[in-house]
Amino acid sequence: MYKSIKLYTAIVLAMVFWSFSFIWTRVAIHSFQPMTLITLRLIIAAVLLFIVAKSTGKLQKLRRKDFKWFILLAFFEPFLYYVGETYGLTTVESTLAAVIVSTIPLFAPVLAFIVLRERIGWANILGIVVSLIGVFFVIYEPKGGFSANPWGVALMFLAVFSAICYATVLRKIPVYYSNMNVIFYQSLLGLIFFIPTFLLTDFPTIQSIQVSRESLVALFMLSVFASVIAFVLFAGAVRQVGVTRTNVFVNLIPVFTAILSWFILDEILTVSKWVGITIVVVGLFVSQMGKLKFNKGVEDVI
Repeated sequence: MYKSIKLYTAIVLAMVFWSFSFIWTRVAIHSFQPMTLITLRLIIAAVLLFIVAKSTGKLQKLRRKDFKWFILLAFFEPFLYYVGETYGLTTVESTLAAVIVSTIPLFAPVLAFIVLRERIGWANILGIVVSLIGVFFVIYEPKGGFSANPWGVALMFLAVFSAICYATVLRKIPVYYSNMNVIFYQSLLGLIFFIPTFLLTDFPTIQSIQVSRESLVALFMLSVFASVIAFVLFAGAVRQVGVTRTNVFVNLIPVFTAILSWFILDEILTVSKWVGITIVVVGLFVSQMGKLKFNKGVEDVI
């Protein structure tokens, strides 16, 4: 009983930290340009992961034959994912961003069907349809039409697409590597993409940056809690209860983010938005109905 409580507490904490990440990003971009923020966040996360892995004796050497897969992994996430999410959050509210990102478990089987020819069930198709209806309610205001910036929505869906591609490539990573090492190397190699992009886009304006205390704290929180601790907690949960059962908890992110944004950012949550969030969550659960078989035994792990 104690182990179960500890396990599910870890999963929920990971979801809370990822929910906070949308808010911390909105705060941090008041001082930092998006690419500057992402690059600093990744550098801090990579350094922290290296220190933890090295000090615990769990740092593994990256094998040459696996390098190509890690480069591809880093390209999709963190590079494309963070670009889509961070730039998207400059134009859309945290709640909408969280709702869109929470559809990742819905669309992942679609890519798996196209690329890996894995079977896609009717429950998943129904879940996609229901959740998209929910997204419509979140971005549409009965009296004012569509309230969300279309480019911001497109960027958030770029993040969704990147995360799905990331999960597909992740299957090519040998089980030889622990979750901590996978996260460390994808963060480290992600800097290969971020640093040149930062030099091209944000470096000329770096001298004019005026960093507030709130933005600095938000950057630290993003790096430590969203990029390191949440991933470690989530990875540990996946190893114990499997990918499918753990991913169900992703459905909590838009709910947590909506509540936190309401309290912290004073985002207005209309009845239409609450209805939309509820429909999205229902759709996500519908998509998982055929997968949730709580049998004893070994489950898939990353």
